[in-house]
Amino acid sequence: MIAEAISELGIQDRTILISPVGCSVFAYYYFDTGNLQVAHGRAPAAGTGVKRARPGSIVISYQGDGDLAAIGTAEIIHAANRGEHMTMFFVNNAIYGMTGGQMAPTTTIGQKTATTPYGRNADNEGYPIKVCEIISTLDAPVFVERVSLADVPNRNKARAIVKKALQNQIEGKGFSFVEVLAACPSGLKKNPIETNEWVKNTMHSIFPIKNFRDDTATRPSRDTARPKLSDDEILKGLNISKLPSDYRSSTDIKNFKDQNVKLAGFGGQGILSAGNTLSTLAMFEGLNVTWIPSYGPEMRGGTSSCSVRISKERVGSPLVEKPNVLIVMNGPSLDKFESEVVAGGTIIVNSSIIERKVKRTDVTVHYVPLTAITTELGVPAAQTVAGLAAYLASTKVMPVEKLELIIHKSLKRKDAAEKNIAIIRKVAELVTKK
Repeated sequence: MIAEAISELGIQDRTILISPVGCSVFAYYYFDTGNLQVAHGRAPAAGTGVKRARPGSIVISYQGDGDLAAIGTAEIIHAANRGEHMTMFFVNNAIYGMTGGQMAPTTTIGQKTATTPYGRNADNEGYPIKVCEIISTLDAPVFVERVSLADVPNRNKARAIVKKALQNQIEGKGFSFVEVLAACPSGLKKNPIETNEWVKNTMHSIFPIKNFRDDTATRPSRDTARPKLSDDEILKGLNISKLPSDYRSSTDIKNFKDQNVKLAGFGGQGILSAGNTLSTLAMFEGLNVTWIPSYGPEMRGGTSSCSVRISKERVGSPLVEKPNVLIVMNGPSLDKFESEVVAGGTIIVNSSIIERKVKRTDVTVHYVPLTAITTELGVPAAQTVAGLAAYLASTKVMPVEKLELIIHKSLKRKDAAEKNIAIIRKVAELVTKK
């Protein structure tokens, strides 16, 4: 029915069908459209990204009850509440049909499954979740209806509803949700005729066939394209000060070698913010960069690290598993990451705190009293920025002077910026003299 509607509406080349893990997982074999196969339950979240990135597309989510009403509950509720311009088809057959016939959120009371061999008990497993009823309590959805495939009259009605739900998206009406009561002969261990009778005699009474919301006639069409932000607005949102228009990159991008940087230490040492600073510098130097943090549950004092990947090419993954640069601020971090550095890499050691020496002989090591220097100059929190200065001064992959400019622009207080720049210069001088 979905394929027929796509063809009749002439939207095949605009359609992107999203199928999560589950019975719909192989939808890309059957639909000659754009296809995206996503993790279990995550279709509404992925669909949100697709629709916002490609507002002219027709985004369809095709999900089962275990997928949408169990692991994907949060995703469907919030996508519906935002009124995302998507069409959601929810196939409810009251069982986990693909993974072994376990109880689903929509399994009926008394129904026997692999995980309820004596029948679902409301006192123990709760009641069947009625998704249409829940979705219809939200203000944003434009269309919510439940249909059935149990017999010919219901199938004919379902066909029209499927087409209407897609038409709503074409017209920019908003979020449409169609629940489809369907048979699962293998899961229910009945033949097709028996399962259709079971759907009619059991499911229809629990999940009534009806329209729950139809604001199609009164809901105005909206342009699904989101407002585009200017470069200045993006920088402001990221709290990044715009650099002067005459800023020019000083990095030899053509001969630039990829930098896989790991910064690690205690929470509160500025590890994550230093990673952001390095990323900002790389961006303004015209390089591609990613930054990803990793930290413990403690606000301060817990372990903290971040990965920064810098390249002249597009970066495929933000993870740094084999760093060629390691900036370590405490002993536990050196113990953890020393062995991961690639041969020929660089390790910057905060010798103010780390007492032992690096065991490796196949890497370049710089012992710099980062904490002592920053404390002496009145900015202990800048010790990881000092680590960046040591890294840039020793490797010369990017000009340390440009780090000064980034710091100057990112710190609002002039005196704080001047102190940080003094630290950068002192560390750079110390490293280059060695």
